[in-house]
Amino acid sequence: MSLACDTCPVRDSAACAVLTEEEREALSAAGRTRTLERGEMLFAAGDDKAACATLVSGALKVCAVDEHGNEQILSLVHPSGFIGELFAPFAHHDVVALTQSTLCTFARADMNRAIDDYPELARALLRRSQEDLLATRSLLELTAHASAETRLAALLHDFAVAASDTSCHMARHFELPLTRGEIANMLGLTIETVSRKLKELEETGAVARKGKRGIDVLDPALLQALSGRHSV
Repeated sequence: MSLACDTCPVRDSAACAVLTEEEREALSAAGRTRTLERGEMLFAAGDDKAACATLVSGALKVCAVDEHGNEQILSLVHPSGFIGELFAPFAHHDVVALTQSTLCTFARADMNRAIDDYPELARALLRRSQEDLLATRSLLELTAHASAETRLAALLHDFAVAASDTSCHMARHFELPLTRGEIANMLGLTIETVSRKLKELEETGAVARKGKRGIDVLDPALLQALSGRHSV
């Protein structure tokens, strides 16, 4: 399916937002829209033809599987996030849909040409790479030193920020893209601890569960304080 940039919900927040309308139109000619169902893989570790993509909607996980078949979630990708290792000969990790997800995809060669043609796009992707690196380091620091409550509060805070349509505040409601098992995997906790700490966060009045995966943010300031994150 060809791209429809004029109706794209992340057109103002994705890396391509730095392009002019004419440049965006030229770039879109090389792209395609792809939809993944939950659990479907965008590309696998070792894939030498891995595409580059911007996530339009949904959520993705970047993960590795060890020799015993155990999965480790390394990072999450939220809407407007960029996925792809432009300068590597092959993908180093699996990228899998956590929910039904829509992506704007490009062949690696097409994206490399676009970077050569549009220096502003190259700078935008560099900034995103730096942000992703900082987020990964933050997660490592969190799982190494923070309490279980802080780890879970930080994850919920980050989901609320990612779900917001503005950079000024968190979304007041979002759907958890991760199961409790996946949350435990990512935060280095047990499923029982995740369940207990989520209940405790509810008791503080910071959040409330709604349905199977819904989370209402009742007190954004309290959630932020519990998470140890900086202001949105």
